[in-house]
Amino acid sequence: MGRVSAGRMETFLAVARLGSIRRAAAQLHVTEAAVSAAVAHVEKQLGAKLITRSGRGIALTEAGRVYAEYCRGILGLMKEAHAAVRQAEAGRLRIGVVATAGESVVLRPLASFRHRYPEVELSLSIQPRDVLFLELQHHETDLVIAGRPPHAANLVIQARRPSTLVVVGAGDTHDPRHTTWLLRGNGSGTREATLALIDRLQIDPPTLTLGSHGAVIAAAREGLGITLIHSDAVGEHLESGALHTIDVPGTPLDRAWHAVTTAAPTPATRLFLAHLIDPLETGTDAFHAAIGP
Repeated sequence: MGRVSAGRMETFLAVARLGSIRRAAAQLHVTEAAVSAAVAHVEKQLGAKLITRSGRGIALTEAGRVYAEYCRGILGLMKEAHAAVRQAEAGRLRIGVVATAGESVVLRPLASFRHRYPEVELSLSIQPRDVLFLELQHHETDLVIAGRPPHAANLVIQARRPSTLVVVGAGDTHDPRHTTWLLRGNGSGTREATLALIDRLQIDPPTLTLGSHGAVIAAAREGLGITLIHSDAVGEHLESGALHTIDVPGTPLDRAWHAVTTAAPTPATRLFLAHLIDPLETGTDAFHAAIGP
């Protein structure tokens, strides 16, 4: 079996992700013939069919889906290896966060870190929880700040910050049995916690799914319903009186924030973690170093 270059792996992944030779060529700024040739070369080297025609586009075969997963991990590790040999103060740090953490938890520590270490190349990605942990497993992200990671993900919780989930609405007289519950989209840990709470309460209220964290807060402020949300995200709204805490049995829920990495974090990642747990640098936003699982 011959070798497949990183460039051809990246080309195959673009095709797999976009479901189209044409769109992959446009994204990679190469010809469609070059993309087709790269995929054909990979298939020849592997001795397996990776893609098949599907309507006006392409679809992955079972072998293609398996190979795509390996490609993501291999390419992520290669990029991580490049970052690992650079000095921490001049390295690269890719942080992934869920929307609530992106808006109310990580920005101030990130700003102070950037001021302290201006040479570190930073990027911040806001994605649903499930997407973030999958990217971390594939070494496409260095650090995730979200809820607890999946048990079987082979990821490491490096630090925690206490937080609670509370039910809020535009008034304080809502009956949770009949009031509309505002939900985040699929893949949201808060959505899962809300549905679990409704199930425990043995109620069947109407629900309304909104795509973004900001939309849920705006809808609650406008009186469209109540929602379960991190107290970090609504502190100002509660103080102003735009939202009120609703007394619902079983709440508030303890749902700490977790700073999660792979088993071998890069030097820049370790540098940020040290900053994140230092109260002299991050004040009340500081996380606490994790002890035990």
